[in-house]
Amino acid sequence: MSDIVCVTARKLCRTDFLEQLERIAEAEPEFIILREKDLNEEKYAALAEKAVRICRNKADLILHNYWKAAIALGADSVHLPLHIFRTLTESDKSCFRRIGVSCHSAEDAMEAQKLGASYITAGHVFATDCKKGLAPRGLDFFRDVCGSVDIPVYAIGGISPDNIGSVRECGAAGACVMSGFMRCNDPSAFISEFDRK
Repeated sequence: MSDIVCVTARKLCRTDFLEQLERIAEAEPEFIILREKDLNEEKYAALAEKAVRICRNKADLILHNYWKAAIALGADSVHLPLHIFRTLTESDKSCFRRIGVSCHSAEDAMEAQKLGASYITAGHVFATDCKKGLAPRGLDFFRDVCGSVDIPVYAIGGISPDNIGSVRECGAAGACVMSGFMRCNDPSAFISEFDRK
């Protein structure tokens, strides 16, 4: 099984987003995070409902940000920014089998783990068009995050087949990729490029 995670950004797609999502699901990444930060909760929920149908029995889909919508859709996994994760009660958390949290420091990572996160994403590790003008945090940052927690840490930000080895060497459980998945014609071949490294 691959250690590559797809993070969606439908505006980067060169084709129909839902068709691309289906191709990605069939390629079996470790999991898919339906990110789509520009949507309000109502529009996100409508898209998520379609995505849940597409990914059912194909790929592990994790909804993002709107945890109440995730509960309403019967989703068992959600990915949250740390500031939102802090607001969840133990009862809220118990609705999910898995909760991922975005972290930007070793301190964030330790807090997320203490609050019950199942895994974290940490970045951005390398320069990326998604964070234009912001300096990457680099491998020393990522190594510190990996060393600070016992839960899986996934690298995010500028990850490519050329640099995947360096984040794995830092202790990464895997890596998140956005634009490559959204733009590729063959997601299976795309994942294979990382798995060969």
